[in-house]
Amino acid sequence: MGRSVEWTDEAIVLSAARLGDSDAVLEVMTPHHGRARGFIKGGLGRRNKANLQPGNQLAVTWRSRLETNLGRFTVELVHSPLGLMLGDGSRLAALSAVTATVASTMNERELHEGVYAGLKVVLDLLEHDSSGMQDWAAALTKLELGILSAVGFGLDLSECASTGTKENLIYVSPKSGRAVSGEAGMPYKGRLLDLPAFVASGAVSAPSLDDVINGLKLTGYFLERNIWIVHGKGQPAARERLFSSLLATVQPHP
Repeated sequence: MGRSVEWTDEAIVLSAARLGDSDAVLEVMTPHHGRARGFIKGGLGRRNKANLQPGNQLAVTWRSRLETNLGRFTVELVHSPLGLMLGDGSRLAALSAVTATVASTMNERELHEGVYAGLKVVLDLLEHDSSGMQDWAAALTKLELGILSAVGFGLDLSECASTGTKENLIYVSPKSGRAVSGEAGMPYKGRLLDLPAFVASGAVSAPSLDDVINGLKLTGYFLERNIWIVHGKGQPAARERLFSSLLATVQPHP
């Protein structure tokens, strides 16, 4: 009989699924152990339910006889961002979207510290929301770009796929995932994806709402093609709802 496995880490709650009357299967993202799942006795009971809300930051210990088993979590709440979001539908929708996106794209037990760090950035911007939705939506786009890179499908936005120029990169080829300049892409622009300036340049200044919508459209296309469809599932419903709500803010009402 091999030794049991135990580890301790910080974690962000992605989901908590009910098991029986009040037990839960907790799913978290951690910096040093990747996406992890574990059983919590009474996790969704009256005393513990509030601690397991998506977006909460926990200190967790995971134990199991075998590393490949579901295991059991013991948890302690470190911080909850929800208090400052209550009553703000757009931020709550974004919280649901980002946790669902990470849960649906990260393989269990694969270490991706950059994805964890990007998730924390999005949650911090959602909690404080000092500059409006453009900031957190841009951070969500950059997190999704990081996810694509982490799982081996990173976009090449360094130069034009056709000419090699590094100037005026405003499109992305949906086939190759490579940038295309305005001049080279003009004859084919109806078949290309828009490349917002904040994605192309990595600029930190707040982009326009149109820019972040195009950014999320870009990352969503490649996440769906390379991950979600491959695993027999579509875009998470929470992300789809968020994108539709952002789109509705810039489209004129009939």
